[in-house]
Amino acid sequence: MFFNVTRRTSDAVAALQVSPVLGVVLVEFASGHAYEYTGVSRRAIANLLLNPNMSLGFWVNQNCIRPERTQRLDLNFYTTDGVNRGAAGFIAG
Repeated sequence: MFFNVTRRTSDAVAALQVSPVLGVVLVEFASGHAYEYTGVSRRAIANLLLNPNMSLGFWVNQNCIRPERTQRLDLNFYTTDGVNRGAAGFIAG
């Protein structure tokens, strides 16, 4: 089960979903690229969910970005009128 992290001001992160049970984080960056991070600390995920003032970009850099945890998601999602929303359709729903 994934939770949407409350939208916060971030120059780097456009959308973020976390699964505290699985230790998985889905991130869509402002560039439009989406990544899946596995093996993320469940404690760090809980801390993020409980602290609404925490910087998303800082949190992702500190807890997710490691080569062994990273998998780039090449996703294209189209709306019913044919507009390509990129990864935003996956992460933001």
